[in-house]
Amino acid sequence: MHRAYQPILPSGSKYLQEKWDRASYHEHRRKLEEDRLSTIERDNQLLLQKMATIMRTTSRIDNKNEYKLRSLNSEKRQREQLRVSQENKSMQERLKLVQPQYDHLKWHQDWYKAEKLMDHIARYPRGWYNAQNSKPRTSKSSLVEGTKNSKSEAPIGKGEEAKDNEKRGAE
Repeated sequence: MHRAYQPILPSGSKYLQEKWDRASYHEHRRKLEEDRLSTIERDNQLLLQKMATIMRTTSRIDNKNEYKLRSLNSEKRQREQLRVSQENKSMQERLKLVQPQYDHLKWHQDWYKAEKLMDHIARYPRGWYNAQNSKPRTSKSSLVEGTKNSKSEAPIGKGEEAKDNEKRGAE
C-alpha cells in the first residue's frame, strides 16, 4: 500500500500543505509539553516550600484535627445499646433457670440397651477380630506339640460327639 501524504484540506500543493501540517503538529506538541512542564514546575515549587517550612519549624505536623466528632444520633444509639444489653442479661438469667427437657442419663441407658441387643444378634462378639490378631505367634516346637493334642482340643460336631461317646463307652 502506498503511504503518500494525503492532506485533509484541499490545497494547490501537497508538498507545501504537508510542510504546514507538520509545523502546526510540532507547535501543538510543544505547547502540550510546555503545559506539562509548567505543572511539574509548580508542583516542585510547592514541595520545596513545604520542605523549607518543615526545616524552619520544629518539624512537627501542622495538620492536627482539633475538633471532636459529634454524631446527632449518638445518644439514641447508646440508649439502644443499653436496652439490648439489659435484654440479653435477662434472657441469660431465664435460660439458666430453665430445666432441660431431655434426660441425658436415659439416653445413655437406651444406648447401652441397644449395644447389648446388637451384641446378641451379631454373628461374632464385639472385638473378636482384634482379640484373634493380638494373640502371640507360636514357634515351630509349640506347633508340633499342638498337633499331637489337636484332636482332643478341636471342636466336635454333633455327629462326631456321638461317635466319641460310643468309643469311650467301648473302652
